[in-house]
Amino acid sequence: FPRLNNLGGGHGRMLQLFLNGNNCSAVPVGRVMSSSTLDIRRSGERFHTQAGWLDSKHSFSFSRHYDPTNTNHGQLLVLNDDRVAGGTGFETHPHRDMEIVTWVLDGELEHKDSEGNRGLIYPGLAQRMSAGRGIWHSEKNWSPTDEVHFIQMWVVPDTESIDPGYQQLDINDQLATGGLVPVASGQGHEAAISVQQEDAVLWAARMQPGNGVVVPDAAFGHIYVARGDAELEASGRLDTGDAVRIVGTGQQRLVAGDEGAEVLIWTTGGMQ
Repeated sequence: FPRLNNLGGGHGRMLQLFLNGNNCSAVPVGRVMSSSTLDIRRSGERFHTQAGWLDSKHSFSFSRHYDPTNTNHGQLLVLNDDRVAGGTGFETHPHRDMEIVTWVLDGELEHKDSEGNRGLIYPGLAQRMSAGRGIWHSEKNWSPTDEVHFIQMWVVPDTESIDPGYQQLDINDQLATGGLVPVASGQGHEAAISVQQEDAVLWAARMQPGNGVVVPDAAFGHIYVARGDAELEASGRLDTGDAVRIVGTGQQRLVAGDEGAEVLIWTTGGMQ
């Protein structure tokens, strides 16, 4: 099951390559209108890929799944919720001009790439790969028997053809406070890995029941409930796998439900 690869010149004319077997086609990335909106996307509405060893839910168009009205939200192009069986994984494959952030929920995921980087990603370890002018990498379940569950997210960079890069950082101590923690940032946040996109920040929170956070204000916000349940003041209850796409609505309060919640929030600018 191949990953999606980025093609082409300026990001205002960005094309994405969707692979289906031996066939491939290039399609333009859609733009999101700038009017104020709160758009709830339920878990069951996502694209779904099952390949024996892989069970993947896609928030946006990916691989053979394509909807021209659902290709991105702001600068966030991919949010895949992946479960990979023990002893399996994604074989070595290429990427170009993409900031790729991986967040493990359960288990351990091994990363290897053509720049010589190797890492074992576990819950609470923030990891970023900058594809830049081109990189090859593999992602394998470290366990021969147990499933690994992770979220992979792709953000368009603000500069093309940079040197490929890799970074990882354990932020479990910060997450233990229960507040909103910057995980990956193009804005220089302390104790966060960096991304080559000055308008983008990924935030995370592990909230106990009844605790809440305020969603940072941005041109585009994307809230994803990775586990548990929560309530957004303007939208109501959100369950595991639900998402809210926010455009120009200002700050919103998000409160964990009876199960507590682990949430991932992207704040980004628009596509140029």
